[in-house]
Amino acid sequence: MATEEVDPRFADLDAWSLTSAMEAMWEGQLSAVAAIRHALPAITAAAEAAKTALGDRDRGRIVYVGAGTSGRVAVQDGAELTPTFAWPRERVRFVVAGGDSAFAASIEGAEDDVEDAVAQINAARLTPHDVVIAVAASGTTPFTVAALQQAGSLDAVTIGVANNPGTVLLASAKFPILIETGRELIAGSTRMKAGTAQKVVLNLISSGIMLRLGRVYRGMMVNMPPTNAKLKRRAEAMVAQIAGCDPSHAARSLEQAEGDIKTAVLLALGVDRVDAETVLKNCDGNLRHVFVELARNRDSHRERLPKGAAGRNRGGVVEP
Repeated sequence: MATEEVDPRFADLDAWSLTSAMEAMWEGQLSAVAAIRHALPAITAAAEAAKTALGDRDRGRIVYVGAGTSGRVAVQDGAELTPTFAWPRERVRFVVAGGDSAFAASIEGAEDDVEDAVAQINAARLTPHDVVIAVAASGTTPFTVAALQQAGSLDAVTIGVANNPGTVLLASAKFPILIETGRELIAGSTRMKAGTAQKVVLNLISSGIMLRLGRVYRGMMVNMPPTNAKLKRRAEAMVAQIAGCDPSHAARSLEQAEGDIKTAVLLALGVDRVDAETVLKNCDGNLRHVFVELARNRDSHRERLPKGAAGRNRGGVVEP
């Protein structure tokens, strides 16, 4: 197994100058990220399937599974979904060897506890709308494999991420993602190359899901909850940029919208509060779809106007 083998090139790494060792470790990190390129089609397919399962109407959950380093990398990705995309906390779940206490500490032997893995998955009461992302550098971790297999038996969408080919985790996943990062500079220390690649892959999957669910508009986090002064300023800047209005108007609109950026954009553009909330609901919160719908309504309204009156119509909004 490559991630466990000693790389002959670095057998004397501890005897090198620290400068040389740092350069070698840095190069290892670069190669880990480069290895992801070959997995992009598999990552894309997994994100598309996840989006379909989760749906646009608050149906499914994203469930992260892992043990040790891989489990903590998974927890880091999932923990960022709420502050970044306002993904509901109840729609994120962690199935980690050793339980919550393993988030910040190593729990010896927990990664071999197959019974606990099955019990945690059963407790989650999975449905076909749930997406289970299991991560293991080796691809053989008993806890992670058992959890993924149990999730698959419950018809959840299963995504397996591993750094070694031909492993049981990848064989058990409906959507296997292999990132061949090879030997670690420090044999078995998968928090390095393997962990870096895992973090990037999880970033891509979760961000891709949120893109497809309309929680990003023109490269901006339009679902972001403005929970502090910095984020409030960022939210106001988003509203001003999208609506094409001055900062003070954006700030007032955001206040009227009680911090909801998408609603604030529509208010800033002159849409009535009730109409704004209605069209957002009808478009599943996708701002790009909202602008298409408002433009369609505007054009339909103009067609019904008496001849020559269309030029006087100011109703509706087009995409900024």
